[in-house]
Amino acid sequence: MTRNLPSYWHGWSPDGRKFAYCGIRDDLFDIYTIDMEGWEECRLTFGEGRNDGPDYSPDGCWIYFNSSRSGLMQIWRVPAEGGAAERITESAYGDWFPHPSPNGDRIIFLSYDPEVFDHPRDKPVRIRIMDSDGGNAETLVELFGGQGTMNSPNWSPDGSAFAYVRYFPVNTSG
Repeated sequence: MTRNLPSYWHGWSPDGRKFAYCGIRDDLFDIYTIDMEGWEECRLTFGEGRNDGPDYSPDGCWIYFNSSRSGLMQIWRVPAEGGAAERITESAYGDWFPHPSPNGDRIIFLSYDPEVFDHPRDKPVRIRIMDSDGGNAETLVELFGGQGTMNSPNWSPDGSAFAYVRYFPVNTSG
């Protein structure tokens, strides 16, 4: 995809021509796209906090992502061709990995308790849903999970369901 490392794939454009990913360049964690024909990176964020988890809207106009630019990790979006980012969540949680529904009206995302830094595994988390333009989020499920619960696109094509990974603690004490 790119020779610039490290890079972490998260989504692709609806027309299948571009990938969205986050990458670390000069110690900054930012959002990039790359055209599959020209293979040139297009940088969409510029070092304002840590930027991660990009996913395209189904119309290809927006890229949703999570960023710590406001302090706590929150959900943002940026025009897919570049421009100013706008904040979507203003929650008391650390919000990660937004995924727009196939019709574009809602996004689901993972929320950690506010004292949790980063997106570790083996934590209590919530999967929440809200309108794609923002507003109040509803908790769909609380579970034990974290890293890997829903890092990549996960909606069914018809938008009636989505996939996620739930962890089960294992007692290894004998």
